[in-house]
Amino acid sequence: MYDAVGGQAFFDQLVDRFYDGVAEDQVLRPLYPEDLGPARTRLAGFLAQYWGGPPHYSAVRGHPRLRMRHAPFEIGAAERDAWMGHMRSSLASVELPDDIRTAMVDYFEMAATHLINKQPPTPPSETRRLPLS
Repeated sequence: MYDAVGGQAFFDQLVDRFYDGVAEDQVLRPLYPEDLGPARTRLAGFLAQYWGGPPHYSAVRGHPRLRMRHAPFEIGAAERDAWMGHMRSSLASVELPDDIRTAMVDYFEMAATHLINKQPPTPPSETRRLPLS
């Protein structure tokens, strides 16, 4: 897949467009440090490696351990949906064969959902009263 999409340049472009959206996002921006440059580099490297490129990401960062690396951040449905919105927009901005686009969207949906670590508050349950005999 790495070669089919154009190599590292494709992933750099995809991630740049993604982070351009994140930079203005009120839900996601607070989760990132002021300088988005290192996050851009890490995500582009991870995606390139995941999709069949050279293992530069692992050489620098070790095993991806996505859940562990994201554990310090509260990620709920709103954060997941915002993240997916920016990634979908980024994917829509580049030309890709339908099968590759579908594979990428499917992966991103699975991965983003897997990283949710904050559940919505549970509404108070109705108090059930036992009938008096």
